[in-house]
Amino acid sequence: MNKLKVTNIFGLVIMITALISCKKEYESFGKEIENARYTETASMLEKYEALAENDTIDATFKAPINSVCAKKGCWMRLDMGDGKETMVRFKDYGFFMPLDAKGNVIVNGKAFVNKTSVEDLKHYAKDAGKSEEEIAAITQPELTYSFVADGVLLEK
Repeated sequence: MNKLKVTNIFGLVIMITALISCKKEYESFGKEIENARYTETASMLEKYEALAENDTIDATFKAPINSVCAKKGCWMRLDMGDGKETMVRFKDYGFFMPLDAKGNVIVNGKAFVNKTSVEDLKHYAKDAGKSEEEIAAITQPELTYSFVADGVLLEK
């Protein structure tokens, strides 16, 4: 009977240790994200694809960073899979991301689809350090998955 109790306690200690070691740590930007629940990237892409232009939904989702504004960190592009990205800006220009931010983030805020003008696309390309040839090749507005984040958790 005592061996059974020791074995169960030992197993519990192993499980707790594994849970603690798997816990991710995050650096917080903007509004604190209190609830750790979020939508996975693939599910969020499905939500974006269902939105009509100018529809808006509240969302919290996790995705990898593709790029960050190289001048101020005032926007970032997140990889949504299938070659698609989400353009993330920060509510009221109230916070910025580190210029060298990479890895996964959890963003909280408003998701929407809008048309991005050629002028804005060229501005973002310039901020991202694209070549003059790449910038000149931008000639059409594009439908953009967009997000205004009030809070971001950057995985350490």
